[in-house]
Formats: sequence, C-alpha cells, structure tokens
Amino acid sequence: MNKAGERLYNGLIKENPTFVLTLGMCPTLAVTTSAMNGLGMGLTTMVVLALSNLIISLLRSIIPNRVRIPAFIVIIASFVTAVQLLLEAYIPSLNKSLGVYIPLIVVNCIILGRAESYAYSNPPIPSLFDGVGMGLGFTFALTCIGAVRELLGAGELFGFELMPDSFEPIRIFGQAPGAFFVLAALVALQNYIKNVRKKQGRSYEKIGSGCSEDCMNCGDTGCGKRFYDAGAGVKNKPGTKKEAGAEDKPGMKKEAGAEAKTEEEHRTEAEPDRKQNEASGAKSAIEGGK
Repeated sequence: MNKAGERLYNGLIKENPTFVLTLGMCPTLAVTTSAMNGLGMGLTTMVVLALSNLIISLLRSIIPNRVRIPAFIVIIASFVTAVQLLLEAYIPSLNKSLGVYIPLIVVNCIILGRAESYAYSNPPIPSLFDGVGMGLGFTFALTCIGAVRELLGAGELFGFELMPDSFEPIRIFGQAPGAFFVLAALVALQNYIKNVRKKQGRSYEKIGSGCSEDCMNCGDTGCGKRFYDAGAGVKNKPGTKKEAGAEDKPGMKKEAGAEAKTEEEHRTEAEPDRKQNEASGAKSAIEGGK
C-alpha cells in the first residue's frame, strides 16, 4: 500500500479519531442530533485538518520548536475563520445548527494532535493525506452517530421519514444521554470486530498516531522500520549483523587467568626486595647487639 493510501486507511479504520482514539468528544456528543449535522461538522473539520496539516508541514523547517503550538493555533484559526465565513455565506442553515462548535474547531484535539505528532515531522503530501484520512474517519463516525440518533429519536434519516406511523420516537436519543448510549454501542461494535479479526490473524492495530521513530520505546514488534530489539537491548541497524560477544571491542578482552598471572608476577618481583630487607634488618640487629 502506498503512503497516501496508507494514511487514508489509517485515519478511517486503524486510528479512527472517534472510535479508536476517542478524540474530539465535545462536538461528537453535542452536534450529532442528526446525520446532516454530523456530516457537516465532519466535513468542516476535514477541510481545516487537511489544509492546516499541509501548511504546517510546508513550514516545519521555519517554525521554531519553542513556539510551535502558538504557530499551529494561528494557522488553524485562519482556516477555521475562512470556513466559517463560507458556511455563513452559502450554507447558513448548517452554520446556525453547528453554532459555536465551528469556532471551537480551533482547539479540537484531533487537529492539534495531528499537527504535533505527524505534520510537523513529515513531508507535505503524506501530511495532507493524513489530514484527509483523519477527517474522513471523523466524518464517518459523526455521521453514523447522528444517523442512529436521528433514526431512533425522530424516525427520520437526513430529514426523510423512514419509520412507519406506528413508530414511537425514543426521545432520549435526541438528548445528551442518547449521544453517550450510541457512542458506547458503536465503540463496542468496533472493538468486537477488531477482536474477531485478531482471532482470525487479520488484526489491523497499529502504532498510535503513525510511526514516531522512537523505536526504543515502541511496542510494535512487527513494525518494518523497527531497528531496536527491546528484549536484547541492542540496536539492529539494516545491513549489519551482531554476533555473540560482538559487543566487546578488539583489545578489550581478557584471557582466563590473566589477573591471577599478573598478581603472581608482582609477588615474584617483590620477593628479592623482601629478602634484601630481611637481611638488612638482621645485620642491623647483630650490630646493635655488639
């Protein structure tokens, strides 16, 4: 799978921001009273996420590391303002429905998280597709939650009545508790599917937020980029093999019994001096007796 396709699949399935990472819960629970609201909020976030990822990646060598977070917020806020003005001009009904949650996209942890963990350290094109993939995953999740809540709470879907006249809407799904119920049910379904795939040997779990290049602290032993063997504590760089005992550099090895031999030599060298000292002491004692 190429890099762009991998980022799209990653955002939609492996690291879905709502069902897997559980990020952006505020708009997820607040605006998903209908499928249209969820779709509109998701697409708006996707546009801001993709464009901000692209610009941050292009400017990653210019933005100082110490002020990167304020720089990210300024870039994101610029795109949010532009998107809000476009919605107000061309889709005023959606703008009114989403209300204050459009300006709050600026501090959405999904956008700041992807800017910090991926866009700031990767090339522009993969960063753009990472934003699109995460945005599509967020859109998919919000639309699903909104569709279930609208169907059960009003008997409609995208404004079209689907349920028979005898259907009595479950009003709680149109309120705040209904959002928690639906989110919990969909996350449980996602986890069930993940466990089934894992038992079949087709697990799609992956390192959180892409490869962080921190192989020492990485727990994904199946990663193709992995060059650090955490169990042995040895770096395994591509193209090099490590033989048993290779960590000892030439000239640093000590032969068996080398220390004992050295001590024996010291005793042999000190023996004449000891005998000479004894003889001198005996001579001095004799002279003193005379």
